[in-house]
Amino acid sequence: MGRLTEDMTRLHGEIDGLRGTREAFMNDLKHGVGEIKSDVADMQAGFRSDRASMAKKTRAERQTSISDINKSLADLRQKIAGLRKEFADDIAGAAAAWSGSALN
Repeated sequence: MGRLTEDMTRLHGEIDGLRGTREAFMNDLKHGVGEIKSDVADMQAGFRSDRASMAKKTRAERQTSISDINKSLADLRQKIAGLRKEFADDIAGAAAAWSGSALN
């Protein structure tokens, strides 16, 4: 064999080797992409589940807070009503004292 034939044979072998390497790389890449897609889908499902549970928990906390606020408002209304009655009674007593009807 001549030098040219040897070089051509060597290049042919290198090309075949690189082709095999490229095919293996492409297969690994496809497999890796499939794994990434699966991982992302699992992660998204986890996000959806976590978001739903957080929304449920937050909704329950908000309802409890609103209930507590309503109870506090009812107590405040009762206290204000009592203070207004006391004030009105004081005004009526003062008016009676000024008019002299309380002295009789």
